[in-house]
Amino acid sequence: MAAQEKIRNIAIIAHVDHGKTTLVDELLKQGGIYRENQATQDRVMDSGDLERERGITILAKNTSVYYKDTKINIVDTPGHADFGGEVERILKMVNGVILLVDAAEGPMPQTRFVLQKALELGHKVIVAVNKVDKPDARVHEVMDEVLELLLELEATDEQFNSPTVFCSGRQGTASYSPDEMGKDLTPLFETIVQYIDPPQGDENAPLQLLVSSIDYNEYVGRIAVGRVEQGKIKVNQEVVICDFHNPEIKQKGKVVALYTFDGLGKAPVQEASAGEIVALSGMADITIGRTLCDPLDVQPLPFVKISDPTIEMTFAVNDSPFAGKEGKFVTSRNLRDRLEKELLKDVSLHVTEQGTDAFNVAGRGEMHLSILMETMRREGFEFSVSTPRVLTKEIDGKICEPIERMVADVPEECMGSVIEKMGRRKGDLLSMTPMGNRYRLEFLVPSRGLFGYRNEFLTDTRGEGIMSSVLHSYAPMKGEIERRQVGSLVSFETGEAVTYGLAAAQERGALFIGPGTPVYAGMVVGICSRNEDMNVNVCKKKQLTNMRASGSDEALRLTTPRIFSLEQCLEFLADDELLECTPKSLRIRKRILDHSERMRQLMKKRQQG
Repeated sequence: MAAQEKIRNIAIIAHVDHGKTTLVDELLKQGGIYRENQATQDRVMDSGDLERERGITILAKNTSVYYKDTKINIVDTPGHADFGGEVERILKMVNGVILLVDAAEGPMPQTRFVLQKALELGHKVIVAVNKVDKPDARVHEVMDEVLELLLELEATDEQFNSPTVFCSGRQGTASYSPDEMGKDLTPLFETIVQYIDPPQGDENAPLQLLVSSIDYNEYVGRIAVGRVEQGKIKVNQEVVICDFHNPEIKQKGKVVALYTFDGLGKAPVQEASAGEIVALSGMADITIGRTLCDPLDVQPLPFVKISDPTIEMTFAVNDSPFAGKEGKFVTSRNLRDRLEKELLKDVSLHVTEQGTDAFNVAGRGEMHLSILMETMRREGFEFSVSTPRVLTKEIDGKICEPIERMVADVPEECMGSVIEKMGRRKGDLLSMTPMGNRYRLEFLVPSRGLFGYRNEFLTDTRGEGIMSSVLHSYAPMKGEIERRQVGSLVSFETGEAVTYGLAAAQERGALFIGPGTPVYAGMVVGICSRNEDMNVNVCKKKQLTNMRASGSDEALRLTTPRIFSLEQCLEFLADDELLECTPKSLRIRKRILDHSERMRQLMKKRQQG
């Protein structure tokens, strides 16, 4: 067991895609975690299927490496704003952070968000400028931008004078100077050991351990992860579980198994003392933010209040004609149990019941909720979701909505269309900075103005634009925002789509389905080129008569159907539509499937309006 002076606890924070996980790969390799001839995997910390597919980190994960005789506990954090709840609580476990910044892109909105949280906790910061070997790297300008950011976020003098290391995560090198390439990551290891403080905590004081994250294992149940603030924790020790924000909670518990993080795995230990990051099992209902204390001295530790969610969707039982055909878990009880299980490990998610078979699920952004939906689909769940809605707050008697700070890096010739579209979505342009032949645009735009914008943005910038956003503040409602310029093509009858019917329908707009796809009345089968919904009969067959054979006439040519991803489906949804999610399919449908009933409702609405 390492002594306190030989432990360093750090988190790596950065904007999405700036190379955190790749750098951790190299730290692991050079920290002696692998055997000489062991096969290694890229982005080894991204262990989930979704993480590997999308190339993003979703869950914060712990690992450790050794440098000489010092144990360095590393937490790899998500870089996406929607998973900010993960970052906020992880920072309580560490004594310092490595702020990773891309040498070409510089600090981005997410960098600002996570750095602000770290500075508020008084953590020491090491600035690592990554990807210095990129051809478009602008190291000196990026250094100035980082210093400006530290000034803006009111860093202390010590934080402002943070040491800087220049890295190439892919090549596994680091140096103290931007003009020379290093040989390995020794400068980074040295800076961590010399600059970051070892954990402070009295080993002989009564036990205090704050639970900062929860892991789950089918065999042992819930595993609590946290740092021992003071005292010692032993296997079979009796503890009291308490909560700083709720003094009434005082439960007894027992430590059944205790582990420390060793490389990519967990090593069982008999006891751990102040400063160590440990995982422990044996307590069924332990949650994030609780403190484990000595029964004779119960003093809970304060826990950072997680920021509130900004958007919500309604998850409901699937009631379409195809319900239950593709999923294993289809009832409201299954849905409730699964959402409750998710709440245990995701602190920034809120769930409220709506009636018997619908649940309002609130999260940090579209990405946050879509990852949950994708995970549930893969587990065999079948459900329907509504369009995303923003969560408003009442401030000084006025209803206020969340405003995001959106940063877009776009080619010069695409700038006009981005500014025009943002104007329509009630966005205010803050700054416009040239970067070579590209421009960086900063906007303050309502969260609901960004719903469905990403696809449009990629089209407008011919796939070359990069956009990201983070919650900035709340401001009074900005008025009506147009969501969608086009209508839907809605199937008129239930059956199987055939080429003849699809050929007639594709003249009205772009289709989502091909021949042979089962459809039902009220299902959306394509995009209408007009700004209104249109009913089409995609099951219509060509009639056989004694005058002609059904196969003659000109050959029918169908255009390739558009296949939407989960996020694209959510962006396309209109207010009167639902998205049906099953393990095999994503179908957009009208809330009211019956055509005549839909028309009646529409007429009623027009008369009232």
